[in-house]
Amino acid sequence: MYKHILIPTDGSDFSRKGVDHGLALAKTVGSKATVLIVTEPFPLHITSADLAGMLGPHGIEKYERQQQSFAEEIFAPIRQRASELGISIETLHEGDGYPGEIILKTAKERVCDLIVVSSHGRRGIARLFLGSQAQQVVQTSPVPVLVVK
Repeated sequence: MYKHILIPTDGSDFSRKGVDHGLALAKTVGSKATVLIVTEPFPLHITSADLAGMLGPHGIEKYERQQQSFAEEIFAPIRQRASELGISIETLHEGDGYPGEIILKTAKERVCDLIVVSSHGRRGIARLFLGSQAQQVVQTSPVPVLVVK
């Protein structure tokens, strides 16, 4: 059925539902899985006061190390859960782009045939103002997308 499932997460408690569902599905169908975290690129729109502190010696590198550390904190329990399920996963951290775009790019590059995403399921005006990475993925993905609420 599915040979490679992409499971993006932002590390929130809410996104854990999508991760758990994606890992369980991968085990059930015997597919491999890639868990993806997209963190924010270095903020170029910061104030001059912030800039002075951030761009000291090796400021950008420090920021990128912090983002990688954040991703590793999220990956650790996911790797543990995958191990408990008896499946091996690949973890991938991307720190340069918008999550929806990176999710779609990764699915294409890794030849994934399913994307499992979590959605907050916002409605009405909140959805318009807050946007939705899941919505972007659902609307533009060339492969099936399973949305977990």
